[in-house]
Amino acid sequence: MDSNEIRSVNHSNALVLGLIGMIAVHVMDLPGKLEEVPYLGVMYIIVILLAGFLVHRMISGATKRDYIAAAALAAAVIVGFVINRTVGMPGATDDIGNWSEPLGLLSLVIESWVVYIALSATRATNLASDASTALRAKVSVTSS
Repeated sequence: MDSNEIRSVNHSNALVLGLIGMIAVHVMDLPGKLEEVPYLGVMYIIVILLAGFLVHRMISGATKRDYIAAAALAAAVIVGFVINRTVGMPGATDDIGNWSEPLGLLSLVIESWVVYIALSATRATNLASDASTALRAKVSVTSS
């Protein structure tokens, strides 16, 4: 296994942990959301399902597209959290200004981690692809 493959496995493993963390946080908060604001509960279920799908993708051999999808999912959750804490959402204004709620803070930390690792993985994938292309070009010129 070369260093690029090891780096890819490490990124995938780190993302699996982050995505499982996202699932856990949203599962813990789901019953309350379904009672208070059902459409937010449905959004939580969508996040849980998408994160679970991405865990499967990471375990099965992640691609650059999977890394981008993980970053986008986590970033969307962060945006939703910020909207919920600043201006609120329809039928859900109780959390405006509630920045210190522990589960919400944990969620922000985990999702920020997922965005960071996913973007790092995407960058590493680009660098590995560029290096591979350069090597193929060099071999092609040398063998001509």
